[in-house]
Amino acid sequence: MAEFDLVILGGGSGGYAAALRASQLGQKVLLIEKDKLGGTCLHKGCIPTKALLHAGEIADNIRHAGDFGVKADFHAMDMSAVNTYKDGVIAKLHKGLEGLVKSRNVTYVQGSGKLLSNNTVEVNGTKYSGKNVILATGSYPKTLPGLEIDGKQIITSEQAIKLDYVPKSVIVLGGGVIGCEFASVWKSFGAEVTIIEGLAHLVALEDESSSKQLERAFRKRGINFELGVKFKSAERGKKDVKVTLEDGKQFTAEILLVAVGRGPVSTGLGYEEVGIKMDRGHVVVDNKCRTNVPGVWAVGDLIPTLQLAHVGFAEGIMVAEEIAGLNPRAINYDGVPRVTYSEPEVASVGLTTAAAKAAGHDVVELNYDLAGNGKANILKTAGSVKLVAKKNGPVLGIHMVGSRVGELLAEAQLIYNWEADAADVAQHIHAHPTLSEAMGEAHLALAGKPLHAHG
Repeated sequence: MAEFDLVILGGGSGGYAAALRASQLGQKVLLIEKDKLGGTCLHKGCIPTKALLHAGEIADNIRHAGDFGVKADFHAMDMSAVNTYKDGVIAKLHKGLEGLVKSRNVTYVQGSGKLLSNNTVEVNGTKYSGKNVILATGSYPKTLPGLEIDGKQIITSEQAIKLDYVPKSVIVLGGGVIGCEFASVWKSFGAEVTIIEGLAHLVALEDESSSKQLERAFRKRGINFELGVKFKSAERGKKDVKVTLEDGKQFTAEILLVAVGRGPVSTGLGYEEVGIKMDRGHVVVDNKCRTNVPGVWAVGDLIPTLQLAHVGFAEGIMVAEEIAGLNPRAINYDGVPRVTYSEPEVASVGLTTAAAKAAGHDVVELNYDLAGNGKANILKTAGSVKLVAKKNGPVLGIHMVGSRVGELLAEAQLIYNWEADAADVAQHIHAHPTLSEAMGEAHLALAGKPLHAHG
């Protein structure tokens, strides 16, 4: 039986990050992946969806070219060319990742692995032992009871990223990040879109003010949505799908996208048999990603933390460093940047107003409207930067809506994670005209010395 210091089950964001860092720290590493290196994020998630969103942004830019004095006509989406572009981006990143894993001397095995004991994994009929084992088997798109995915008319994000035509009409079940991003893509591509969300708001985990601004922007774009009513049933016709809600309302569209979240991939992999503590399919871990079984760790979408690629990276690196005895700091999940890449984007880090108040903070809020920002006017985007802060204390949360605001999160997460207060940030000069100035302006205003804002 081949022996390793570390055996990793899953080659997605969490798994490959752990592999790269562990090998850097002198560990002999085996990485097992049943599909393609890079996992959901690279092949079925973050990267393909953002490529589609960018194609949609270009389509919208052409439609609105006249607003900027450019004469151009939008003809149609060429989906085979869009997919060629998208697949080219994936292929280049995939090749780069394969080269990286090879250059770090990580042993890579393609196949479905199974956990046999706390230090043994089997793949392709061969057993491997590891002093430590990391479970990083990721997640899959969930559906609702009685709602069957046929992959043609009723689809998940995995089929949605591969569609070779633009549907005339789409119903998106679920108004979270994935649902809002696909709604945005299809509207830009020319489809009629309706989102159905059982909760009271789109992107309901965000600050309520951000949700309301996104809803306003979507309404303006002609994206329809039904909020606060639960899904009852879906009926497939020859050429369409009819959706019925619990209040009796009905909607019909060519395609139904089921975007009701992602569930952990954990059944039939030997986890329960080895005695690993589970909770509704998720592997339960401590703040350093240890399971209850010594020598077994778990990272990424498999554990009940934020399902984001960059969280997987951070967890994988932390575990590799913990195994190597570096005693890294545990991750503060409130300090993780979050983005919905729709048009407009919704981006945040830290606490919402509701969460800050629930935590007992004496909260002050500040809203800086992008109407006062030169670059936002040039880009013709609307939105705001909202600060949630402790009275006479640090900034507790930053919540943004607008085109490209995801790019402002780099500074926002430093402000939050370094526990800066408004005056700390106000002294830094932001380049003019940039969207990043809105971050500076918001903190100037909160520090009591607004420049391009009414104070």
